[in-house]
Amino acid sequence: MGWVVGWKKAVFLTNGRPLLLAAIALTEPIHLPKLTVMEVHIKPETESRLTELASKSGRATDDLVEDALAGYLTEVAEVREMLDGRYDDIKSGRVKPIDGEAFFDGLRQREDELLKQRNPK
Repeated sequence: MGWVVGWKKAVFLTNGRPLLLAAIALTEPIHLPKLTVMEVHIKPETESRLTELASKSGRATDDLVEDALAGYLTEVAEVREMLDGRYDDIKSGRVKPIDGEAFFDGLRQREDELLKQRNPK
């Protein structure tokens, strides 16, 4: 958080002398809420792996967790965006949904045909 501050004599007088110098804010502080401490519970085996990776890489465990979590959240956001787009495609009629069972039946048939072609009896 940063302040731009100017100094000015206070107008409060005591026996003809300035009482104090006051800091006057010239701009508002830029305040971005930031969570600085969070307790995260992880399994002992995960903690062990994290500690081992920190030791091997020379990086702090906090940095590794931050990077992993940031990457995970980015990936989740990308998947969410992709799913929202697919949903919009279906709702608008740009694509036609297919029956899951029918799709997998067709997939199994194509696989069986490929296996028969590779291994004729």
